[in-house]
Amino acid sequence: MPHKVCPSCSKSNGCRTMVCECGHNFFGDTETKSVVEVKKNPFSIHERFHFIEQLVGMVATGQQCSAIITGKGGLGKSYTVVKALEDRGLSNVSGRETACSDYDTYRIVKGYSTAKGLYRTLFDNQNNIIVFDDTDAVLDHDVSLNILKAALDSYSQRIINWNAEMKGDELPREFEFKGRIIFISNRSHHSIDQAIRSRSMMVDLTMTNEEMIERMDYIACQPSFMPEIEAPVKADSVKFLSDHLDEIKDISLRTLISVIKIRNNGGEWEKFAHYIISTMPSAA
Repeated sequence: MPHKVCPSCSKSNGCRTMVCECGHNFFGDTETKSVVEVKKNPFSIHERFHFIEQLVGMVATGQQCSAIITGKGGLGKSYTVVKALEDRGLSNVSGRETACSDYDTYRIVKGYSTAKGLYRTLFDNQNNIIVFDDTDAVLDHDVSLNILKAALDSYSQRIINWNAEMKGDELPREFEFKGRIIFISNRSHHSIDQAIRSRSMMVDLTMTNEEMIERMDYIACQPSFMPEIEAPVKADSVKFLSDHLDEIKDISLRTLISVIKIRNNGGEWEKFAHYIISTMPSAA
C-alpha cells in the first residue's frame, strides 16, 4: 500500500490528514487505513506559550543554560522568545559582524552552519545568549552535536575543544563557553538528539488544528497584531479559517494574515480567500 511523503521533511508516513513525526501537518494517502491522530496536550496552547516566556526568562537571568522550543512554524515561537528576552532588558546584536562579549545581549543565528561555523559562533558569543532559529543542520551533524554537548554541559566550566587543523584561522583550539543557548525548531521534539534534550529544558508546541485556531483567535485580539486592521475584520478572518479548517493543507499564522488582508480588501472576499487557502503550500 502506498505511503504519502511529508512535503516538509520527506519522511514516508502511513497517515491521512494528520501529522508526520517531524511535526508537520499534511494530507496523506486517502486509501491508508492507519490514521495517526494528534494527541491533545494536557496543557493548553496558551499555557505552553507562557511556559516559553518563563523558560526564556530563566535563560536570560542565567538560571538555565539552554532551552529548546519545538513545534510547527508560523505561530509565533520566534516572536515569543525575542519578546521575552527584550522584556528582560537584553539587546539584540544580530546585526553586528564583530564578536560581542556583553552578558546582557543576544544574537539570532539563522540558516545553514558547518561545525566550524558553529565553533566560531560560540567563540564570538561566548558570554551572551545565542538564539539558533531554524538552524536544524547543526542538530544533524555529529561534529556539531559534540560541540553543542560541550557547550551545554552541566559542569561548572564548559570547555569547548576543536582538535582539528584550522588553516589560516585565529580561533583558539579551546575556550570556556559562559554563554547560554536557545534552540527554536520546527521539528517534533522527538527528533531532537537525546543528549541535547537531556542537557536542556524543552517546551513543545505541537498542537491540533483546533488549538491553532484557538491560538490565532488569541493573537488576533492583541492590539499589537496588525493594529492598522479593525477588530471585526480580524474576527471574521479567524471564523472563516475555523469554518474551512478541513480544507486547509497546513494552517499557520501566515494563513491568518493572508485572509485578514483579503477580508480587509472587501468585495467577494470569501471566494478569494477560499481560493488562496486551497493553493497555499505547507508552512516552513
